[in-house]
Amino acid sequence: MSWEVYAIRYAHRDAKRAEHFIGGDPHDAPMPMDYFVWAAVKDGEGVVIDTGFTEEVARRRKRNWLRCPAESLSLVGLDRRTVKHVILSHLHYDHVGSFGLFPAAEFHLQESEMHYACGRYMRFPKLSHSFEPDDIAGIVKLNFGRRVRMLTGDAEILPGIRTYLVKGHSAGLQCVTVETARGTVVLASDVTHFYENMESGRPFTTAFHIGEMLEGFEKLKQLAPSPQHIVPGHDPEVMRRYPAVPGLEGIVARLDVAPSE
Repeated sequence: MSWEVYAIRYAHRDAKRAEHFIGGDPHDAPMPMDYFVWAAVKDGEGVVIDTGFTEEVARRRKRNWLRCPAESLSLVGLDRRTVKHVILSHLHYDHVGSFGLFPAAEFHLQESEMHYACGRYMRFPKLSHSFEPDDIAGIVKLNFGRRVRMLTGDAEILPGIRTYLVKGHSAGLQCVTVETARGTVVLASDVTHFYENMESGRPFTTAFHIGEMLEGFEKLKQLAPSPQHIVPGHDPEVMRRYPAVPGLEGIVARLDVAPSE
């Protein structure tokens, strides 16, 4: 049986085009950013991909926090308290912040990302600003509690769900593939923030290694049956292109159903 896949929109911020492309953009036009967590569901069980940030962090970073990402999993039939598997694409604040709300979960994380977040590069504000030290300390504690599975490359998490080490945006960034009724859906996370980053070959402004970011766009295309099977990590277009769960328009989109374009 194939997996159902959902994108849950939990936060938003207004932004300009120049903020999303290395080298800027000639058009001083709005380009808002959405924040998502994702869930793959089958037979009442779920795998959660990323855990979002907390309301306190949203206030401090001036993000428009719409709902608790962990509690919002109930909208797709999951209980955060019983979720057994959480994949962390990377450890930036907007992808790991609510980790403490998953008491039963094992966390799947690239070891290279843990090294990066605890290593020498965090002395540089340009790189460290994307991390919350309390999040990193919390994941270290979970590892001591034998609740973190450190990956050293591509891995199968469960049948039909795999992770791929891509790097670039962060040193241990991974994307996720999910086998669905429409084929392999590639949850890019921050391998490409927007459709346009990948389509234009212009990486996002937060970068650890630009060459690896460019290779990441190629990797997404290799993993996906078509460009319509790639889901970017922050693009409001996701909510427009994919059908909403009835009654949850603008909040939850079904990704295992073909997009409108």
